[in-house]
Amino acid sequence: MVAVPESHAGWTFITNHARVLAVIADTPNVRIRDIAARCRLTERAVARIISDLEQGGYLSRTRDGRTNSYRIEPDKVLRHPAEAGLSVASLLSVLARAETERIGTPVAP
Repeated sequence: MVAVPESHAGWTFITNHARVLAVIADTPNVRIRDIAARCRLTERAVARIISDLEQGGYLSRTRDGRTNSYRIEPDKVLRHPAEAGLSVASLLSVLARAETERIGTPVAP
């Protein structure tokens, strides 16, 4: 297991929304608590981000007992005009490839 870096102040290259989406892509039935830990966010922030992603049509959530299962819409186009035409799947592909290179093991698509 790779050590989690210390907290960081200032700007970063990847948004929290992209981080949360990548964790969900890796584990569709992941708990908000686990997303928060992996992304170094609060559970409340993760819940807000998931709500944003749902409202934007990037993912849907189904309840299965006490757990949620998420489904990402891979063909949905990214929002910013600079990324016009790029899909969620292409973003997740880049992030998964980078994660594989970083930790040396394949990540689920």
